[in-house]
Amino acid sequence: MLKPSKLGYAELAVKDMEGMAHYYSEIMGFTLMEEDEKGRKYFSSGLDHHNIVLTPVNDSNLLSMGFQIDKGVSLIEVQKELNKLGISSKFKSDAQPGVPEQLELKDPDGFTVNLFSEIDTPAPRFKEKGIIPNKLGHLGLASMKPLLTTAFYRDVLNLYHTDRIDEIANFLTCNTDHHVINVSNLGKRIGQRNLYHIAFELRDASHQYQALDILAKNDIKVLWGPIRHTAGHNVAAYHHDPDGNLVETFIEMDQLIPGLGYFDPRPWHEDFPMLPGSWDTNSQWGTKFEGTLLDYASKKYEKVSNS
Repeated sequence: MLKPSKLGYAELAVKDMEGMAHYYSEIMGFTLMEEDEKGRKYFSSGLDHHNIVLTPVNDSNLLSMGFQIDKGVSLIEVQKELNKLGISSKFKSDAQPGVPEQLELKDPDGFTVNLFSEIDTPAPRFKEKGIIPNKLGHLGLASMKPLLTTAFYRDVLNLYHTDRIDEIANFLTCNTDHHVINVSNLGKRIGQRNLYHIAFELRDASHQYQALDILAKNDIKVLWGPIRHTAGHNVAAYHHDPDGNLVETFIEMDQLIPGLGYFDPRPWHEDFPMLPGSWDTNSQWGTKFEGTLLDYASKKYEKVSNS
């Protein structure tokens, strides 16, 4: 059965390539693996050939996301399974460095989803300079069709639907992390589908403090946080990258025990056991959500649409 094991990479459309390349290399602490003939830059967090791809386009958006499925699973068989569900896909060979084969398909919003089972693992290891996240944690999608898109990731890609925040967002995962995808209704609010935010996992609280100090030294302001969320209970802080994308750094995300249907218990949980459910706010510590992230995002897209 088709079921991704992890969120492998995110490909971003980039306006300010110089600024974004410096950000991911020197501030985030990723390793530049290569640059292709089209000017795309491939960055690794430490194991895979790439986890971030920067593509020079006069835009700021999410171009594609890659999900790695279990090794040994035939992409041809996956394609047959998708066909039965009425989902069209394209089989591609060597479409990007390090990935010999992939299936390309679209979610209901038009975001490109690539499925692959093999990726080169040159393992440049973690760098010693920069924030140096553990990994690419999740993507927040500003959806024009949040219900259909949520259903796509749940019913077609077989992601586990964990939590929901009122009518604002749905959270889905393909592994034990509380979510690897966050589908929000922000696209309807701003009038276009777009990347809402991209998130990276840090090690612990001291790593979070260090990351915020690094941002401050580079004149990058924290927009919101640190704050503990309700859905996922991760302690998160948000800032803008040079292209204006919203970037989250987080620690302490809830870990799902899929066979039991609840999250591994933590002292800050409201319920025992902590079950997937619905929340009416996104902040356990009381910081207002609507007046921070959504307003920042709306202002960004207003500038984009007026330019």
